[in-house]
Formats: sequence, structure tokens, C-alpha cells
Amino acid sequence: MAAAAKKYPNVFFEMATGYKLDTNLAEFFGAAEDADYLTGMAAGAASKSGKIGFVAPFPIPEVIREINAFALGAQATHPGATVQVIWTSTWFDPAKEKSAAESLISAGVDVLGQGQDSPATGDAAKAHNLKWAGYDSDQTAFAPDSWLTGTVYHWGPYELTRVKAAIDGSWKSGNYYGNLKDGFVDIAPFGKSVDTATQAKITAKKDALIAGTFYEFTGPLKDQSGKVKVADGVKLTLEQILTMDWFVQGVIGKATGS
Repeated sequence: MAAAAKKYPNVFFEMATGYKLDTNLAEFFGAAEDADYLTGMAAGAASKSGKIGFVAPFPIPEVIREINAFALGAQATHPGATVQVIWTSTWFDPAKEKSAAESLISAGVDVLGQGQDSPATGDAAKAHNLKWAGYDSDQTAFAPDSWLTGTVYHWGPYELTRVKAAIDGSWKSGNYYGNLKDGFVDIAPFGKSVDTATQAKITAKKDALIAGTFYEFTGPLKDQSGKVKVADGVKLTLEQILTMDWFVQGVIGKATGS
């Protein structure tokens, strides 16, 4: 994308989830970690054992902070909960994702989460009568009895404003990071197994995130070894979470990949 922007200086380029900028290249993404925290709350509340599995694509900061937020959310509703990670090294491979999910089930988890683009993890959850939290879209239809909720993106409103800006000549490069408040990210509708008490807790935390009275990456936060990584009261900056390369306490797996 960066090379194409240099090759075609009279064309405006918009790239999701990247980091490079140019006079005609802009970046955009959203604070999915906030929605991931809320999704994790649903997973933690659904787990009886406190052992949750997570099918993950690649060990990059975007996914690492997703897993960390999910784990912190799970621990908020189920103190002491753990999140065991299996890396698939793919964004979309239903067979591989389902196999990873089944491996986690064999290891003893009783709820599944995912950062993949397919609902294959939900297929595995459904087959074993377990609950499941999704990602990217409302995937209720694939396993309605297993579905909890999931992180979703609303790309359209941002993209529409940028197209209009290109048309009227007001387009400028920049790095946009949407959030729950502006609706760029959100959680999907709750599954029927998420009780009203849990829904109320999640909704209250969502309101706090929107109001800015709560932020999941505020210390004290410990890493996997139990060492304090973020001091009490300190909030991680956007730059710090965009380069996150460590797991919080309670995550089982390697942040560097398998």
C-alpha cells in the first residue's frame, strides 16, 4: 500500500490496521480491545471451571492486546480465570481453526474465544455443548445455543466520510482510531444464554468505557510471570498498546507464537 501510494501520488489511499502514513496514505482502525474486554466478561461469566480457550491467528500486537483485554474481562467476572492460547498462523482456515478449538477442549477448557475470521471455533463449541465468543461479526446463526457475544466493527460510517472528503477536496492524511463512543467498534447482540445480570454488568462497563471512567489497560497489571508490568493507576498509552508484545497474568501460551 505504501509503495502504491508513492507510485500514484494523485490517488488517495486508506489502509485499515496499518501504521505507515504519507501525504496520500491514511490509516484507520478501532479500539477493539475495549469490546474484547466486554466479550471476555461474557466468557468469564459462562465458564464454570475458569479455564477458557482462545483460538488466535498471529502473534502481533493487534492480537496480543485483544487476548489480554479478553483475559482481563474474563477475570472481572470469574476471578482467577485463565485463557489458554493456540496460534493458527492464519486469519482464515476453518479446518485449522476447528482443530485448534478441539485441542483446547481436550485440554479442559469449557468456554472458547477467538480472533479468527471464520465461525469454525463456534462449530467446535456447538459440537461439545460449550459456550463461545466470536469476533469480527455477529455469528449467532452458526451456533445460536453456544453464542455469547463478540467484538464487531462498523467500517461504513468512517469510510463514507472519507469518500465524501475525497470527492469534495477536503481529504487529508491521518491516523484514525475509532472506539465504542463513536460506534466504530461494539459488541454483537447477546446470545440467549447470557443472563440478565451478566448483561447488566457488561452494559455498565461499556458505559464506563464510553465515559472514560474505566480503561482495561490501567495498572496494576502483571505479566505472565507475576511481575508488575504496569504500575497502579498508570494507563497504557495508545502507542504502548499498539506495540504490545507481552501477555497479562492468567494467559497461557507464548506471546511470541507457538
